[in-house]
Amino acid sequence: MTELSFGAAGIGNLYSPITDAQAATAVDHAWDAGIRYFDTAPHYGLGLSERRLGEALRGRDRSSYVISTKVGRLLEPVDEVRGDDLADGGFAVPATHRRIWDFSADGVRRSIESSLSRLGTDRVDVVFLHDPDDHGEQAFREGYPALEKLRSEGVVGAIGAGMNQSEMLTRFVRDTDVDAVLCAGRYTLLDHGALADLLPAATARGASVVIGGVFNSGLLADPKPGARFDYTEAPPRLLERARALRALAERHGTTLRAAALAFPFGHPAVASVLVGIHAPEQVTDAAEQFAAEVPAAFWREAREAGLLPEEVPVPVSLPSGARGGSRS
Repeated sequence: MTELSFGAAGIGNLYSPITDAQAATAVDHAWDAGIRYFDTAPHYGLGLSERRLGEALRGRDRSSYVISTKVGRLLEPVDEVRGDDLADGGFAVPATHRRIWDFSADGVRRSIESSLSRLGTDRVDVVFLHDPDDHGEQAFREGYPALEKLRSEGVVGAIGAGMNQSEMLTRFVRDTDVDAVLCAGRYTLLDHGALADLLPAATARGASVVIGGVFNSGLLADPKPGARFDYTEAPPRLLERARALRALAERHGTTLRAAALAFPFGHPAVASVLVGIHAPEQVTDAAEQFAAEVPAAFWREAREAGLLPEEVPVPVSLPSGARGGSRS
């Protein structure tokens, strides 16, 4: 996995539509920037993200990049298309399918078969059980063993789970033989929840952690009134804290976005940060911010100001540009 990775929900028309050509251009720019890990899911645009990602990567050496996708939501065709998917799923695509929660062994296999077809590949490098929050019993009893069997058959490489919480992910790390987990929003400059359970467990087990949602839905990208935190309007106390972090970053000649991207790598279990991308300019910004130096003095003063707890590990500052092509 490259340390900076491409979140492909955006090329599945998350919130607003883009064209096939725009999606392909975004992937091309990511490739040129050195990104070689791409994350997608059937959920993203009712399969559109997988189809576009597969098409954009076709023709490149299959051993030179990593794709992760997810299982847990089967796509079932509807008899009659009525409107779009924005209200139900958040994607600006025709509502040609409905999502069916299914973490059964059969559901996992069917989901993988469909994903392989949409991606146009014969294998997936990483597969995550996708948001099993309300389906934990079935995910552990049926879905996880099915992934383990697919891994042993060579159909998939690494296996794990992806969620917006750390508690159940910690259970996966401790009670199963997962290789990696994707934790969104729970290990950021503003939310350190995963430090209490998931990250120590992953370190003990040698499992890798991919961190998504490093900007917490936008608050750490642009902390302005009305900015979102975890998909809803940020409460005043968090907005104030984010603005204080931004001011501190600027005093040290860096940016809040650079600090947000660097922060997770203070912990040794973190392998990659996942950034949602759908346009070339987003690739350019993410790559530049990721490569930017965040001085040690920023982290020190953030602790002194009470903006970061003392027990939270912080990254070792690297020379400007040193991170850009690094890998885990």
